[in-house]
Amino acid sequence: MNILRNILAIIGAAAIIAGLAGFVAAQNFLGKLDPEAPAMYTEFAKRYMENLDPAIAMVRKVRVEDGLSIDDVIDSMKSLAAGHNMLYVGDAPFSRQVEAVTGEPYRYVNFFSFCDVGVGAMMADYHNAYTAFMPCRIALVQDDDGTLWLQMMDLDMMIYGGKPLPPDLREGALWVSATLNDILEGAARGDF
Repeated sequence: MNILRNILAIIGAAAIIAGLAGFVAAQNFLGKLDPEAPAMYTEFAKRYMENLDPAIAMVRKVRVEDGLSIDDVIDSMKSLAAGHNMLYVGDAPFSRQVEAVTGEPYRYVNFFSFCDVGVGAMMADYHNAYTAFMPCRIALVQDDDGTLWLQMMDLDMMIYGGKPLPPDLREGALWVSATLNDILEGAARGDF
């Protein structure tokens, strides 16, 4: 009986030591992350758990107000971008490409690209992987029922998801994210 008790005591002590080591390692890891990372990952996990779809969890989506045409929304996005000194650098009319390949009509889907050259250069200089986020895109998508939506990638994971960005890059990335969000929200209302 004493042998069994000693074995269980050793197992218990090992479990406590492993737990403490895990706690210290987790604290050390979390200490290296951006201070906003836990809140950002919690919000991402909540969105993911609601839909079990990572794409939905990584996207900001706004319904376009009824009565606004596709051209109204496009003009609004371009105007809002110019008002924020954000360059509109082009679009990729996906629906036209689908129609050209299939020969069949397709619902409206178009990707609009925006860029701030200064912030883009800082991102590229920080790490080449950040160029995959450029240029920033907003998709104008029509549902099968004709409802228009504006969607863009949520940049929070890029900004807060790892080690803290250098202060000037963080400031620029936050500005780009806020500007794109203003364009997204404003164009959904038809603002200029």
